[in-house]
Amino acid sequence: MTHLFPTLMVMALLAVVASLFSGLFFMARSGQGDARRSNKAMRMRVVLQGAALLLFLIAILTRA
Repeated sequence: MTHLFPTLMVMALLAVVASLFSGLFFMARSGQGDARRSNKAMRMRVVLQGAALLLFLIAILTRA
């Protein structure tokens, strides 16, 4: 149980990095379809960042 939150946070942060790079990759390519994919990936990044922050907050609160 003590390794649950750190493991989940690392997985969430890796997902954030993956969505960031996929959004940047689609942004670097040209085309209308790639712009939609880039926007979708960047929105997913924001959601994943929120989830990572929520996990961090829960980990901090449960340690006290």
